[in-house]
Amino acid sequence: MSQNKEWKPISEIARAVVAGDDSAVTLVKDSLARIEDQADYNIVIQSCDERALARAEQIDEAVKRGENPGRLAGVPFIAKDNFLTLGSETTAASNILRGFKAPYQATAIERLEAEGAICVAKANLDAFAHGSSTENSDFFTTKNPHDPTRVPGGSSGGSAAAVALSLVPFALGTDTGGSIRLPAAFCGVVGYKPTYGLVSRSGVIAMASSTDVIGPITQSVADAGLVLDCMAGVDSRDSTTLEPVEHDYAEVDAVDLTGKKIAIIKELMPSSLPDSIRDNINSVVEKLKKKGAIVEEVSVSSLSLALACYYIIVPAEISSNLSRYDGQRYGYSDSSATSLLDSYKMSRSKGLGKEAKRRIMIGTYVLTSGYYDAYYRQAQQVRTKLISEFADIFKKYDAILSPTAPSTAFKIGEHTQDPLEMYLTDVMTVAANLTGIPAISLPSGSDNGLPIGLQLMAKQHADIDLLRLANSVEELLS
Repeated sequence: MSQNKEWKPISEIARAVVAGDDSAVTLVKDSLARIEDQADYNIVIQSCDERALARAEQIDEAVKRGENPGRLAGVPFIAKDNFLTLGSETTAASNILRGFKAPYQATAIERLEAEGAICVAKANLDAFAHGSSTENSDFFTTKNPHDPTRVPGGSSGGSAAAVALSLVPFALGTDTGGSIRLPAAFCGVVGYKPTYGLVSRSGVIAMASSTDVIGPITQSVADAGLVLDCMAGVDSRDSTTLEPVEHDYAEVDAVDLTGKKIAIIKELMPSSLPDSIRDNINSVVEKLKKKGAIVEEVSVSSLSLALACYYIIVPAEISSNLSRYDGQRYGYSDSSATSLLDSYKMSRSKGLGKEAKRRIMIGTYVLTSGYYDAYYRQAQQVRTKLISEFADIFKKYDAILSPTAPSTAFKIGEHTQDPLEMYLTDVMTVAANLTGIPAISLPSGSDNGLPIGLQLMAKQHADIDLLRLANSVEELLS
C-alpha cells in the first residue's frame, strides 16, 4: 500500500488554521498534490482545484482579519460524484450525465463549506451508486489501496480509497444498502451511516429515496462525529429530514463499557463466514467482555429475507428515480434520433450502463399490476416486520455487533459476471437501511494484509450513543 503521511485529527487541522499556524491554501495544495501522486488508483473523477484554491484564499484572508471561518476551517475533503457541487461537473459516474454542471450545491456541501471545509475533488463510484465494488462506474474502476488488484468496495469506493490513502482527512459518501460501510471495511477506514433523515439528501442524485443516507468516511470515530455534526439537521428542501435528538455529535468521548449490552445476530454469523472474519469478531467480543460488556446472541427471523426484500424495493425506487434521465432536459441526448420516441430510446440506451438497465427492468417488473402484490407489497411487509424485530432487540440491548462484510476485498472482475454474487456482498449491511437505524464500520484487524470491518448498529435517533460506543470500541481495538 502506497501511503501518504496521515492527516492530523480534523479538529486539530482547523485549530491550526484559525490560529494562523497553518494555512488553508497550503492544506489544499498538499491535498491536490497527493491526489496527483496517487492517480494510478483511479479515485478521482475530477479535481475542483480552481474553486478550492479560491475558497482557501478566502479562508486565510478571514483568519488574517481575526475571524473564525468555522470548525472545519481549511480542511480539504472529497465528495462522491453524486453530490451536486458548484464549479465542477456532477456525473454520478454515468455517461448520461457527462458534462452536467449543477446550478446549485447539495445541502451537505453547503453546510460543510459554511464551517470552512473545502471540496477539492469528486470521487469515483458505481454509476448512480448501483454496485458494491466501484466496477460499475462508466469511467474506470477504482483500485483498493491495500492491493491494487482488488476492489475498494462500493458504491462509495472512491471516497473510501481517498481516505485510506490520506488524500484528504475525510470524504463524503452515500449509503443505500451499505455503500459507505462496505468500502470503509474493504479499505480499512471508518464509515458512518446516520439515522435515516438526519442529513439532508437535497442536491444528492437519488438512488432509492427511502433508504438513501448521507454520511462521512473518516480516519476516526471522532472525525466522523464532527463532520456529522456540521451536516445534520432539518432542511426545508428535504421533507424527510429530522431535527437531531442530540445536537452535539462532535462530543463522542469514549464511554465505560461496563454493563453495556451488545447483541450478536446469529443470522449475521453464518457458517459460510470465513474463519478469519469469525475469529476477528470473536476476539472483539472477548475484549468487550473483559471490559465488562454483556454480549449475547439473538435471532432475527426475518433477516434471511432482508437481501431479497432490499433488491425488490430498491430497484422499484430506482426505476422511478432514473426515469428523469430521458435525454430531453439535461445530460446526454442522442443527436441522431429522428423522433421523440427514438430520442428517448437511443439516449437512454447509450447513456445508461448495464447495471442501471438491469435495475430499471427489475424495478419496473415488480411494480407492474400483475406482480405488485406478489413482490413489492410482500417486500414492504417484510420490511415492516424487520423494523419491528430490530426495535424489540433495542429494548434489551444498547447495540448490535456484526461483521461489516462476508469477506475481505475481492479481486477486480471476480463477481462481475454474476450479479447475484455481487448482490450478496451487501448481506450484512442492508438491514440497517431497510430499518432506518444508524450503523458504523470500524477497521478491526486484517487478513493477509486486507482490512476486516466491524459493524455496530443502534436504534433510530441514537446516533450519539452509537458514536460514543464506537469510540470506546475503537480505543479497545487500537
